[in-house]
Amino acid sequence: MPPLEALIADASALLEPAPQGGAALSPVETEAARILRICNACRYCEGFCAMFPAMTRRLEFGGADLHYLANLCHGCGACLHACQYAPPHEFAVNVPRTLARLRVQTYRRHAWPRALGTLYARNGLALSLALAGGIALFLLLALSLRGTLVQGVPGAAFYRVFPHALMAALFGMVFAYALLALGVAVTRFWREAAPGSASAAALADAAGAVATLRYLEGGHGQGCNNEDDRFSLARRAFHQATFYGFLLCFASTLVAALYAYALHRAAPYPRDSLAPLLGIVGGIAIVVGTLGLLHLNLRRDPLQGDPAQKPMDRGFIALLLGTAASGLALTVWRASAAMPALLALHLGAVLALFITLPYGKFAHAPMRAVALLKWAIERRQPARIRLAED
Repeated sequence: MPPLEALIADASALLEPAPQGGAALSPVETEAARILRICNACRYCEGFCAMFPAMTRRLEFGGADLHYLANLCHGCGACLHACQYAPPHEFAVNVPRTLARLRVQTYRRHAWPRALGTLYARNGLALSLALAGGIALFLLLALSLRGTLVQGVPGAAFYRVFPHALMAALFGMVFAYALLALGVAVTRFWREAAPGSASAAALADAAGAVATLRYLEGGHGQGCNNEDDRFSLARRAFHQATFYGFLLCFASTLVAALYAYALHRAAPYPRDSLAPLLGIVGGIAIVVGTLGLLHLNLRRDPLQGDPAQKPMDRGFIALLLGTAASGLALTVWRASAAMPALLALHLGAVLALFITLPYGKFAHAPMRAVALLKWAIERRQPARIRLAED
């Protein structure tokens, strides 16, 4: 065995994972600890992303550290393509896949209520589409019984189809629950990570990493590896389009609420007013971003990431795409006879998105933000003594 491989094998044998707080590691955590011990001995990828320098500050990997490091990983794939110990090597080092599997465990263990953490394993494409379709079908049947689908409504009077008070109460409750469930999960993860006090500089650093998706640049700033060894910034660009499109649509909803409750302006609003413009631009960005992400997801090398999570990933993408596309269609044909049916389809997609929000792929966003903040705090602290100096 070559000297470097012998050193790594010795390090793997000596540094058996030590559970934190007396809790035994799960099989996925044990495998992640094994791989990270090998990476800690090699360190070829130390400059690739935040995960590797954070890893080098640790001499052993307990459960909390493993989950923190897993959520620092953005799954760009650069380390897999650069690794000399990746499959089919006997060490079988696959950082993106192992940490992707561990991230799902993070979501499950911090889910609120805890019993609903099992939904992460079942929140697939078929379930997402069935939920959106089922809600839309229920709304269409209700409109059909009222005769609204046949008779239609004049103009773009959305609230003559479904009363404003009913929509506000229904969506308000579902959205409030989603925020509460996500808030509890993120708080639990924050406490487990124990990041310490955040300075203004650390907060700005973490916010910049989130806003720019800095670590989707890949190991050399050239982007992610998709289906082969070629680098591409497409994944980062499509993520940014989806991310900022979502924020614009949320801003559109807030502006519309301001119009309704503070300025007492009744909907519908002119297409060139702020609320519809934000929604149109945001919707187009989401459609472009989600179609691009779906294309990359379908073509990505199966070694990158966890194939078992693809249904969950695609379910979330499909709900975002359905919400944006139906919203844009509603904007275009809001004064037509098709408006009530389009509104039912749009509301079905939005409700399904909100219901699954705390138990699907969306959870990676706040969890990763917490991990990035911990790294921003940690990197400003003195480094721990390495194993060779201990």
